[in-house]
Amino acid sequence: MAKTKSVYVCSDCGAESLKWTGKCPSCGAWNTYVEEVVKKEPSGRGFVPGMERNGVRPQLLRDVTSEGEVRLDLHDAELNRVLGGGLVKGSLVLVGGEPGIGKSTLILQTVLKLKGLHTVYVSGEESARQLKLRADRLAGDKCDMDNCHILCETNLERIFEHVNSLQPDLLVIDSIQTMFTEAAESSPGSITQVRECSASILKYAKETGTPALLVGHINKEGSIAGPKVLEHIVDTVLQFEGDRHYMYRILRSIKNRFGSTSELGIYEMRQNGLRQINNPSELLLTENREGLSGIAIAAAVEGVRPFLIETQSLVSSAVYGTPQRSSTGFDIRRMNMLLAVLEKRAGFRLAQKDVFLNIAGGLRVNDPAIDLPVISAVLSSSLDISIAHGVCMAGEVGLSGEIRPVTRLEQRIREAEKLGFSRIIVPRMKGVEELKTGIEIIKAGKVEEAFRVLFG
Repeated sequence: MAKTKSVYVCSDCGAESLKWTGKCPSCGAWNTYVEEVVKKEPSGRGFVPGMERNGVRPQLLRDVTSEGEVRLDLHDAELNRVLGGGLVKGSLVLVGGEPGIGKSTLILQTVLKLKGLHTVYVSGEESARQLKLRADRLAGDKCDMDNCHILCETNLERIFEHVNSLQPDLLVIDSIQTMFTEAAESSPGSITQVRECSASILKYAKETGTPALLVGHINKEGSIAGPKVLEHIVDTVLQFEGDRHYMYRILRSIKNRFGSTSELGIYEMRQNGLRQINNPSELLLTENREGLSGIAIAAAVEGVRPFLIETQSLVSSAVYGTPQRSSTGFDIRRMNMLLAVLEKRAGFRLAQKDVFLNIAGGLRVNDPAIDLPVISAVLSSSLDISIAHGVCMAGEVGLSGEIRPVTRLEQRIREAEKLGFSRIIVPRMKGVEELKTGIEIIKAGKVEEAFRVLFG
């Protein structure tokens, strides 16, 4: 007879404890311990030395054959780029994001474009009628509804019965937090259920070579809900980001065993679904910025993709005793550091000023090369002097006020030239002089040199 016991597991790091504690001693998170019932099955026949398990033998690394991964073309350039060239057969991909951001829309419209590819779409949150209404809204000339089966079920054992009989080329689970298996007694969405269901789906994907897409919820901190082991189990973790008040969505790769984690996909949310953005620079730049102070154009790079974005800043006298610091789309701690550099190294007094910073379009950019555009926009708003039209910039700012080199500088310059900019301010780097372009390249080693070029 199986023995049962209760343990407490941290939902962030997976650490176990025999009793509940308010703070996890492993990761330091508060109120993350949840009770989990563990069944210990009686051990059967013992392992006999010399007996092989499942016919698996150790082999030398030189004898292992390494062949190229077989990938499925999803007919979506942005999604293929983020995945590393397509969906690998037998892989398990987790797509996370906030509620209503467009996760199910992205996957459903991608599935409908796969002509000749048999797909089983398992939904634990929506009915078949709701999915049909969404599919009709997304339907177009390239949509194929003849090879897509819809299954509204949350019992994993029943799902596998249908999947084994249909033998699809692609399996979609929406969402993993709604699934449950009879092997565990806890409720759907618990740590045990999410872990066991994910492990079962992974086993099916690896044994049959069928790729599987999982939709996952996120918690209030923005990370994938459920145990941390879920992100370790899957092969790829994609994060679908964006503000629901804006029309742009960003698909990031957080983990990818078959590609780079620095890729980025940009979409535009429309009435008939998500549209791929091939040239995001033209959409992220407004045309009526002539004569406006507090605006600087940054030549940013996300992954291997360069694009130009608009950095907006507003500096005003502090109304209250403590000046306000607010940032949207940019790290607030990084902004405070840059403001300290402006005061210490450049001599501009901003201690009694409110500073607000915004990255236009609702994007969140982590590229350190936008440090120079950020402080230029702040200074432009503080002096109420607009930056000349046709000027963009890229450079990381150090604590001593120096402008440090950035990666992929040539790609940034080519992108600015393609969009019609006449001048670009870049750090002093080797090889910049050898670039033959139609744009004027201005090199600056310190922030004071850049400010002289911008404001005289």
